Amino acid sequence: MTVASHPSSPTRIDPAAAGVTEALIRAQVRAFYGKARRDPALGPIFDRAVTDWDYHLTKMCDFWSSVLLMTGRFRGAPMAVHAALPTLRPAHFSRWLSLFEQTAHEVCPPDAAALFITRSRMIGQSLQRHIADARGEPAWMAGDIAGDGRVEGIPE
Repeated sequence: MTVASHPSSPTRIDPAAAGVTEALIRAQVRAFYGKARRDPALGPIFDRAVTDWDYHLTKMCDFWSSVLLMTGRFRGAPMAVHAALPTLRPAHFSRWLSLFEQTAHEVCPPDAAALFITRSRMIGQSLQRHIADARGEPAWMAGDIAGDGRVEGIPE
């Protein structure tokens, strides 16, 4: 039996039953981006890309609300935005996921954390495929999307 076909798989868990609320989404987003901004690998990328943090955090809350609660509030083009970041590499996605997952385990009840993590991995894979294609590079998926979160040359 695969995880996706298991009745209690994170892809089949009802977000409301898992405890996902707008307040939980805000807590996850704010806690995660607080860590990401301080991270030696991710912080510099965010510093260059984000000029208005209040706007960015609101937009990310809308994104996760749309992803998990199907609210449809998010308006944006995440594929294009990420593809336009020339220094973004597969190792950064691995680090992003590591911090995001760590934060989900700290902030969320277990079923809600599982939902955030499952969806973040799918989104990360999709973004990586799109970026590699947009740049005419070999598929980035050769990297480990659920790796240990270390970025070569960057101390933890």
